[in-house]
Amino acid sequence: MSPRLRVAGRSTAHHAPRPAAVTSLPLIALFTVGSLPGYLAPVIVSRLIGHSGLTAAQAGAVGSALLLASACAGIALAGRVAALGEGRLARLGLVLLLLGATTAGTAPPGQPRVLITGCLLGGLGAGTAAAVAATGIAAAVEPHRTSVRALLATSGTASLLYLLLPRLGQDPALPFLALMLLGALALPLTMRLPARPSRRATEPAPPRLPRRGAGLALVASLALWSLAQNALWAVSAQIGLHQACLTERRLGLVLAVALGGGLLGVLAADALGDRVGGALPVGVGTAAIAACVTVSAVTRSASGFAGGEVLWNGLYPLVLSYLIGAAAALDPAGRWTVLAGCACALGLAGGPLTGATLTAWAGYRWLGAALGAVLLLTAIPLTLVARTAARAAASPSEGTNQTGLPVQRPPGERTPQG
Repeated sequence: MSPRLRVAGRSTAHHAPRPAAVTSLPLIALFTVGSLPGYLAPVIVSRLIGHSGLTAAQAGAVGSALLLASACAGIALAGRVAALGEGRLARLGLVLLLLGATTAGTAPPGQPRVLITGCLLGGLGAGTAAAVAATGIAAAVEPHRTSVRALLATSGTASLLYLLLPRLGQDPALPFLALMLLGALALPLTMRLPARPSRRATEPAPPRLPRRGAGLALVASLALWSLAQNALWAVSAQIGLHQACLTERRLGLVLAVALGGGLLGVLAADALGDRVGGALPVGVGTAAIAACVTVSAVTRSASGFAGGEVLWNGLYPLVLSYLIGAAAALDPAGRWTVLAGCACALGLAGGPLTGATLTAWAGYRWLGAALGAVLLLTAIPLTLVARTAARAAASPSEGTNQTGLPVQRPPGERTPQG
């Protein structure tokens, strides 16, 4: 059997794969729109502090509300996307995102309740879009390649916005306007997704998630993996200004190049594919990220800080693409993929508070040492999970289809032996 048809433990003998050209574009668009609130959270928070009369704590609470709502939507929809209809659910999520971004962007100064309401609605919409995308990516014939393309689109869009938004001014409504426009552009593409519940949604659901031990280890480790990195990202600007002694212009250039480095990381993941398996990129990549995080926080050299930031941001999407592929292999129905995305969102939401607290308590150097140690610890279970997922992809469970349900064999057909 061709390796292309065995990704995530599935065979075309049991089901007809999705037409890649038909569904990959809307899935990539939904993934991008669903992920952008996390990329834009630092911009949203910093602009709210400077121009909406909010304190740093209040602005942080607004950003956390946006990201936590996104994570909660994903958790609630895990395993239910097919039953509700992918196209219908995607359109609902995008409408909520449009409504929430409009509400937050037009909230009058001094009325944080309206702002938080808009962020909650927008977060629920983004989380819904991300859940549909994750479920579709898990069901794709080549989930790793599809996730690489989705990450490439997300990194490229985020880099473009980071370069474009400062040129448009410092209005706090601009990041919400960007989310609204991108959601509107993605809305017509959802017409390519099935609007009604799929046939498999009418079948009895499996009693429990498959490979629960590996899945739980993946979700828990991913939450810490995301938390550690976003804790440093939240204070990277302060480290660059106050410890590496960069000017604001040079700091902006370093961060823009770092985000652009994410594009190279995604392209590297696409070029590697499954040639080296999944465990090696995850284990070595996470260890390298731990070293970069430590160097960025500890060094007083401008070149050391810049090198750590650029290399780290290049490795992050490379490793993440393999982790998404591992989640898809653990459960081709997409439930572990959705929960893995929620774990990343929860880590993202807690990152700014963790980074600020550790910095105030121990300083930048101890922050880097602590976050690097956490990342090294997560490398062990993540590598083991990647190995388990690789075995699942190479040896699909006999007699199961893409949802993990028993295959209905014609009467009199024998089960293959050996």
